[in-house]
Amino acid sequence: MILKLFFWIFFFILFYTYLGYAVLLFFLNLIKKWFFKSEKVPGQGNYEPDVCLFVTAFNERDFVKQKVENSFSLDYPKEKIQYLWITDGSDDGTPDILKAYEGLEIHHLPERRGKMHAMNRGMHFVKTPVVIFSDTNTRLGKNSIREIVAHFSNPKIGCVAGEKRIVDKKEDGAAGAGEGLYWRFESWIKEMDSNLNSAVGAVGELFAIRTELFEAVEEDTILDDFVISLRIAQKKFRIAYSPGAYAEETASVNVNEELKRKIRIAAGGIQTIFRLKSLLNPFRYGILSWQYFSHKVLRWTLAPVSLFLLLPLNILVVFENGNFDVFGFYFLFLALQLVLYLFAFIGWYFENQKLRLKILFVPYYFVAINYAEIRGIIRFLKGKQAVTWEKSKRA
Repeated sequence: MILKLFFWIFFFILFYTYLGYAVLLFFLNLIKKWFFKSEKVPGQGNYEPDVCLFVTAFNERDFVKQKVENSFSLDYPKEKIQYLWITDGSDDGTPDILKAYEGLEIHHLPERRGKMHAMNRGMHFVKTPVVIFSDTNTRLGKNSIREIVAHFSNPKIGCVAGEKRIVDKKEDGAAGAGEGLYWRFESWIKEMDSNLNSAVGAVGELFAIRTELFEAVEEDTILDDFVISLRIAQKKFRIAYSPGAYAEETASVNVNEELKRKIRIAAGGIQTIFRLKSLLNPFRYGILSWQYFSHKVLRWTLAPVSLFLLLPLNILVVFENGNFDVFGFYFLFLALQLVLYLFAFIGWYFENQKLRLKILFVPYYFVAINYAEIRGIIRFLKGKQAVTWEKSKRA
């Protein structure tokens, strides 16, 4: 009996985290649409505040030209954009390449102290009411700035989260297939979160805040984008999600490179839970606490543990009495788990043999990122996640 109880606990956690929460959001948004007057999303109109396009860079010489040209091509009055680059620690010539372009404001520091230190330092140079953060290796959609500032015409909005898009290439392996699908699903959930109440955090590839709301963040912070955005939500401002403002980047070259990134994010997730623990108080933050717990906390903690414990528990339940029913739920669910793990193994084999069958890469990627979550938890508890880190290689 006790085995079945734990089986159903882990099953519920896993189902709710990866599917149930999304389904519940979908129906709650339907109810809100039917019975409540929806808040009109502002148009692009004539609202054109000055903005700062803020980019931090560490040894990005391969991406600088692309990023600067993309920044200059965005549809927004150039005289209203402050192009700010912070290049802490770069020793590959990145600052010198940037100096060749007119109109850029560059602040270089020879010492590398991590991205959060660079962001804290760089905010002292921001001269505009809105600051837009973006990574060097991403290309922004042409109308991204207009899409973002339109939301700030609503005084309740303190942060705007852009959409991250993975460029789909036929030659992509498991990392590309899995990451692309993951971000399409994640973007759908973010949009529903935002429509219901508030998006739960932002991604560093593209997000914006009201400059006045920024407060210096601890320099050992791993998930700078997430902490900055949610601390603004803690001040009772909403985080709007703007799919029309998007940042494109290529996928990691392989799952091993993606694992480096995911393990770091997982370690940062545990760090974030401790730093934003007050956000779990529903009496203070209401529905946002439920969103944060469901969308992020479960993914970073109980869901990966549940995934890997569910299989041995399922086996124990099936063989508990010595006579199992091959048509019973527990046996059929065990068979389903074994098939999915088999597909994940085949996906791993194909990835290593450089064979491309993307349908098998999805279960492999799913198992891999949950494994990364476990590794990230262990790394955080051991205190071995450095603020500075080697970036994952992108395709």
